[in-house]
Amino acid sequence: MSDERKLTGKHAAAIFIGAFGIIITVNLAMAYNAVSTFPGLTEKNPYVASQSFDDRRAAQEALGWQAEATLDDGYLVLALRGPAGEPVRPATLEAVVGRPTHVREDFVADLDFNGRDYVAPADLGEGYWTVRVEAEAADGTPFEKRLQLSVRG
Repeated sequence: MSDERKLTGKHAAAIFIGAFGIIITVNLAMAYNAVSTFPGLTEKNPYVASQSFDDRRAAQEALGWQAEATLDDGYLVLALRGPAGEPVRPATLEAVVGRPTHVREDFVADLDFNGRDYVAPADLGEGYWTVRVEAEAADGTPFEKRLQLSVRG
């Protein structure tokens, strides 16, 4: 008498359903994690924001401001410069620091002007960070810039 087991239609169906069940479950889990960590939206209503994009860009370029973000000894240093390289003091200024791929680690930097640059304590881990700067000139012109910051370990 042989102890061999034969592959029946029921066994083949169970293997088939089990394999595809695992594949579908993993795909659904990865899709959920992708959407829940970064929805991909930067504007509440992108179409409406696009209607005034060219005008806002031209007004911002007319300011002639340049922005740069660096990390120096545990401090975020935000340099805002005018057309002649002079420090700029906008009417309002906010900088949101976070990872480019998710919002879990986002925080608003507590910026102080030191006479030349804006500095804020920042405990940033190794990797890539994004600094989203929103400022307003004295005449009401908005200034928006997304700066990349790389922190080496």
